[in-house]
Amino acid sequence: MKILTVVSHPRVNSLTFSVADRFTQGLSDAGHETEILDLHRNGFNPVLWEADEPVWSSDRKIYSPEVEAEIERMKNHDALAYIFPVWWYSLPAMLKGYIDRVWNNGFAYGSNKLNHRQVLWLGLAADSKAHMEKRQYEQMMNQQLNIAIASYCGILNSRVEILYDTLDSRPEIHERLLTQAYQLGLYYDNYTKTVTL
Repeated sequence: MKILTVVSHPRVNSLTFSVADRFTQGLSDAGHETEILDLHRNGFNPVLWEADEPVWSSDRKIYSPEVEAEIERMKNHDALAYIFPVWWYSLPAMLKGYIDRVWNNGFAYGSNKLNHRQVLWLGLAADSKAHMEKRQYEQMMNQQLNIAIASYCGILNSRVEILYDTLDSRPEIHERLLTQAYQLGLYYDNYTKTVTL
């Protein structure tokens, strides 16, 4: 399977990029092909301007060259993975802007839907699992990413995975998180979940 792995973090020496490296190593060891899209180093502009605003009266408009290039990149892959820090219990602005601009009307929803087999949303949270569950933040993220975004755009096999306690500097915690990331890559296509609306 060809999997587009999109990474969103301003620092390349972050845990997010270490997780991305281990995840893609798992994909490779499982026999998958992957392309890594580093939104920051790629210079992606997350701000949606008029050229990329949906036109509801048209089945298919021509978007800006940057967005058209990213649409073509997505079309060249069978499945998707997004790796990001959990900020304000949601996606970072860079990744949200990418979704706003690229998962656009006429390509991802509206007259067309995405035909990717599955999507993994891999978030890194400084918070503990217990705290996120207590306030239903993980449930909120599942609802937003699996249903409001992925399912709405035609991807019914959507999964949110959260790596917790990412600010814990103990080596054993760090290694546990990297091992989890590797396992998610290695067994990427062994997980099937149909989103129910």
